[in-house]
Amino acid sequence: MNTPKKSKPLIVQKYGGSTLADPEKIKCVSARIAEQAKINSIIVVVSAMGKTTNSLIELAGQVSSHPEQRELDMLLTVGERISMSLVSMALNDLGCPAISFTGSQAGIFTDDSHVNAFINDVKGFRVDENLKKDKVVILAGFQGVSPLTKEITTLGRGGSDTSAVAMAAAFNAERCEILKDVPAIFTADPNIVPTAKPIHQLNYDQLMDMTFWGAKVLHYRSVELAKIRDVTLYVGPASNKNSDGTIVKKGLNMFETCRALSLNSHETVLEITIPENDFSKALKEIHKLFSQKQITFPQLLSCETFLEKTVLYLTGPQEIMSAIKKELKSNNEITMNSTDFSTVTLTCTGATASLIPQLVFDKLSEVKIKTQKMIMSAMSITVLIDSSERHKTIEALHTLI
Repeated sequence: MNTPKKSKPLIVQKYGGSTLADPEKIKCVSARIAEQAKINSIIVVVSAMGKTTNSLIELAGQVSSHPEQRELDMLLTVGERISMSLVSMALNDLGCPAISFTGSQAGIFTDDSHVNAFINDVKGFRVDENLKKDKVVILAGFQGVSPLTKEITTLGRGGSDTSAVAMAAAFNAERCEILKDVPAIFTADPNIVPTAKPIHQLNYDQLMDMTFWGAKVLHYRSVELAKIRDVTLYVGPASNKNSDGTIVKKGLNMFETCRALSLNSHETVLEITIPENDFSKALKEIHKLFSQKQITFPQLLSCETFLEKTVLYLTGPQEIMSAIKKELKSNNEITMNSTDFSTVTLTCTGATASLIPQLVFDKLSEVKIKTQKMIMSAMSITVLIDSSERHKTIEALHTLI
């Protein structure tokens, strides 16, 4: 959507659940928004407060062993609606005109999938009308509506990031700010590696690789959309503290380079074996099973055949991993390795040079970590290890950065 140029530049801000965890934090965020609304037109996308989404998923599990995905979407969208209305109330009390919209009210149109829908279009007419009235528009992230079925849909875990990027793209915003309780994107999780350093500039491809392999700073799909629509991203703190944060846009690191950039990890990776050596048939079989059991298909990391079987490596949110484990315990055909695996990925600034895999394996050998599998990509090297070795692997490989 191309809106007329306004007197104030337009930015989109997304606030994560930890920044909205309680009424005091909501008031703090609202004061920040009100101050910035003096110089910018603002669309604010909000996540559910704190751990609300986790609590709602647990609640669903207490009444149903396999919740219908349509009903799960109806339940989960409540969290963001609570956040949007409270932020709007707080802003209006501060004398900053604001209005809240659900995803459907904001014109976010998706496909007709439940729990993991994709955005097909944005028809933000009501958003545009209120921006022209100089109101701050508060949008419930993570949700939309299927114009075909008229059903409410959700975009999957981390979907509020995708909502924010989609709005920034639709309204040609100057930038999309992903505001969190961390000062920037780091070379590793600071909770695991205290010496991890902030990264102040990234290009889309680097961040796409990092998020695909487990970086939780943004949802992978949101980075992909930002690249497609050339949306400049800023990742930084939601407080008023000074921080350089991280800027993500095209044109950075344009020349050939190859150095270790960051370490990311998927904590839980399941090894699934299907007695079928045809990839297509194997994937159809597992898709059919998950669909019958109302289990959202997780992220596929690797797929390979051995003799008369296909082995898949899958990861996803803990509730999906738990549902798969529960289902496959009693399945006599599709089996699951009883060992919990993790992946640890070293992303590089460019294509991985032949020296880097050698450095990785030398370091793992030095600390006596056994690698179950290696996956190479254009920008990274990934090792599959026992989950018990995850922290030790991350700490060891971070010395290469």
